[in-house]
Amino acid sequence: MPRWGLLVEQNLGLGGQRRVWSAGVMDHVDGTREEALEALRRRAEEYKPLHPASPKRRRLYRERDGFVLVLDGAWQSFHCRFTVMEELYDSAAPTPEPEPRTAPEPEPVRPPPPVRRRPVQPRPEPEPERAWDADVPEVPSWLNRDRPPS
Repeated sequence: MPRWGLLVEQNLGLGGQRRVWSAGVMDHVDGTREEALEALRRRAEEYKPLHPASPKRRRLYRERDGFVLVLDGAWQSFHCRFTVMEELYDSAAPTPEPEPRTAPEPEPVRPPPPVRRRPVQPRPEPEPERAWDADVPEVPSWLNRDRPPS
């Protein structure tokens, strides 16, 4: 669906030399061009420009892409141009949220393969405790008794 910008162009500033023709976006409309033009017309009818401060007369004209509002002031006339334009690009637009993806159908659950277990072997019986002097010779070699007594 296209997005339409509702633009207003008007004179800003005071005096002949200091006036600036300025444009601004009033709003956006998502929809058809006709819907955007209708929204722009309502805005143009209610619009209160900076100049003149106390208009004596207001006239609204329709043109192909919008409207022109002519205001007669105490000393001179001012005008505002209202235009509807299709927005093609906006560098500051928020990124659209990604569309939710449909979850793929889950694959059928397969039972896990059987676990092959080794047969449980009984633990070997513990060895009996050794005596505290099991590794001590009966005749120490330092007594020169490494040979049996005669």
